[in-house]
Amino acid sequence: MEHILSSKNWRGRRAGADLLAALIVGSVLLAVPCSAADDAKWQPVAAALGKSGTEMPGGVYRVGLPRSDLHVTLDGVVLKPTLALGSWLSFASMGDHAMVMGDLVLTEAEVGPVMKKLAEGNIEITALHNHLFRARPATFYMHIYGEGDAVVLARTLHDGLALSKTPLGAAPAASASSKIDLDTAAIDKALGATGKVAGGVYQIGIPRAEPPKERGVELPAAWGTSEAINFQPTGNGKAAITGDFVLTASEVNPVLRTLRENGIEVTALHNHMLNDEPRLFFMHFWANERLEKLLAGLQAALDHVAVQKNAAR
Repeated sequence: MEHILSSKNWRGRRAGADLLAALIVGSVLLAVPCSAADDAKWQPVAAALGKSGTEMPGGVYRVGLPRSDLHVTLDGVVLKPTLALGSWLSFASMGDHAMVMGDLVLTEAEVGPVMKKLAEGNIEITALHNHLFRARPATFYMHIYGEGDAVVLARTLHDGLALSKTPLGAAPAASASSKIDLDTAAIDKALGATGKVAGGVYQIGIPRAEPPKERGVELPAAWGTSEAINFQPTGNGKAAITGDFVLTASEVNPVLRTLRENGIEVTALHNHMLNDEPRLFFMHFWANERLEKLLAGLQAALDHVAVQKNAAR
């Protein structure tokens, strides 16, 4: 949702608006995979991309591309892919053609070659930014958008990703364990929502009190409009945290000051969308501290944000 549709004629803009509405309707449904028959129509895209995904409700074909190849450390912590290294692409049909949006996690050396290849293939680069400081190797986040034949788009993206070390092909089997060395009940209670374990990380999302809009259409939490906070246990009751606060202009500096006063580093501040209502800003953060201290700081910051109270209860 970081990019406003850029078709050169009225028909393209209207198709983009219709697609946005369709995507949003689909995303408010339960995020469970559709049938194998539904997935089958996307197999040419999976073959061209070199990575399969899952068709979600609403006809969106989503492909996860976690940077499991990277060994990224920050302040002595080895970052799990589910903490801060998850690339993704989403495809959807637009009548006689398709569109794709996504977010690619890249190292500094990969940014230039990937950007050049995608731009040559008419894939638009809609944002490029950092999320963290001091990570080694440094990682950057490239948002992309494209329209055209779905297989051609997928092939272009494959060719761009091939200039990085992003893993393609079948992903290794993921552990289904929901155990994690953190007091998740304390996290849920402090933040007023219920999270989930994914790849050794506890992920929690807190919806804003009023869903923001894009061109007059409500954007649900599934499109990245919730406060996102990820916890990775680091031993002895401590956790590394990162994510992003989704804020209006008036909330930015109260949250920034509160995080810093509580020992939580603010590492990035930027926009993701162009025509959002209200205007939203995304604030990334980092800390590695005892859980109770982290929760006190996060709770104090959330007091400055218009979020749903006890959203998941």
